[in-house]
Order: sequence, then structure tokens, then C-alpha cells
Amino acid sequence: MRPFPKLRPTAWDGLVALCVAALALGIAFFQWRGGTSEALTAVVSVDGTEVDRLDLEHWEEPRAYTNNGYTLTLSWIRHNDAENGVWVAESDCPTQDCVRTGAIFRPGQSIVCLPARIIIRLEGGTPDPDAVDAVLG
Repeated sequence: MRPFPKLRPTAWDGLVALCVAALALGIAFFQWRGGTSEALTAVVSVDGTEVDRLDLEHWEEPRAYTNNGYTLTLSWIRHNDAENGVWVAESDCPTQDCVRTGAIFRPGQSIVCLPARIIIRLEGGTPDPDAVDAVLG
């Protein structure tokens, strides 16, 4: 039987390890650089196409969106004199899930009306440092 050759790191192995470490540091920098300075924005999508962006710092008038035979009325709300949010004030869809969702205030939250095929999601703003990302167990 032939003995196994001794495996030793080469210069190419070091270069690959250096590239992986640099990539990891780059991703970590972009992930942990803190919140964005953008204003909290409600993005309205109809049938998967973005139709409107509402800056929650400067928007206070209700807006109506119609699709698939249903109409949603979106309203602005202020919570605790500090947080701006959005909610579906009224809808003529049969299930009313979008109305029952209530107001949303934080980036990443969304309201979905399946019969009308309308999605309202919040983007931008500063993430809450005390918010829970996941619960395990």
C-alpha cells in the first residue's frame, strides 16, 4: 500500500482564507453599521407593482387604492406623540383582515389585503434596538 501524502497549506490556500475573511468583514460592516437616516416610508404595492411611497413624517391625508374590485382607504396615525404609523381605516373586501391588522409603526411590518392584492409595508426609519428579531425554544 502507498502511504498517504502529507497535506500542507499552500500559498493559494492562504489567499482563499484571506478572501473569505475579507468578505466576512465587509458583510459584517454593512450589517452592523447602525440604522438608516431615511424617514419611515409606507410603500404601497398593487399586484406586485409599487404604486406609491408615503413619507410618514409629511403625510396626513387618507389615500384610497382600488384593485380587483375592492377599495382600501389608508390613514396616517401618530402613536405616543413619537411614532408615525399607517393603518387601513376601511375596506370593502369580504374578510376585513387588512382592517383587523391594525396600525403598523416599525420598519419591516406590513399589511396585506389578499382579495384586493394590495400590500402596504414600512421601510426606512431607525430600527428599534430593543426589538426582538427571533424567539427560539
